Amino acid sequence: MTKKQRNQQLIARAEKLCLHRGVRMTPARREVFNLLSEHDGAIGAYDLLDKLKKEVPNAKPPTIYRALDFLQAQGFVHKISSSNSYVLCSHFEKQHPVQMLICRSCGNVQEIHSDGVHEQFVSQAQAQGFLVEQQTVEALGLCESCQKGNQLSH
Repeated sequence: MTKKQRNQQLIARAEKLCLHRGVRMTPARREVFNLLSEHDGAIGAYDLLDKLKKEVPNAKPPTIYRALDFLQAQGFVHKISSSNSYVLCSHFEKQHPVQMLICRSCGNVQEIHSDGVHEQFVSQAQAQGFLVEQQTVEALGLCESCQKGNQLSH
């Protein structure tokens, strides 16, 4: 499957889910989703806005932030707080805790799911009388490719 076909499939899944949930995937939201699906790794809102302006010349910062807020609320994207950027989630049918591996060298972002991490986190939070509504864990380090690149340069 080509990247374009994968992106079209993701958009179709997202639109179907929006219909099921009774929310609207507006043209601007769809285009931002599409831009995120075409981008490898995380991207900032203003970089997305620059890309969006190619399709929607009158797009302004509120346009991108409203679209990102909607996409994030629907679970289609995750916000990377440490870099104030966004990354597409390809398995958005169910809300889930997020664990991100972020390469500090190339910027690649990989989403993982570690068995038991969320449950332990929630359990410890409950012991403190805290109700967890959303969980995102961000780990900063070096991806395999950058580690190999660093080894070659030494």
